[in-house]
Amino acid sequence: MELLFLLLFLLFLGSASALGLTVDSRDSADWKPSDGGRRWQSHP
Repeated sequence: MELLFLLLFLLFLGSASALGLTVDSRDSADWKPSDGGRRWQSHP
């Protein structure tokens, strides 16, 4: 029964994501561009 619940939950999340009903709650503070794996610096 638990396995069925888990599969239904994952199916629900996948469907919601495919329909665009999910939101990325992360802010951009930790998401800086990288250049070859090195963090991009905004100041020279």
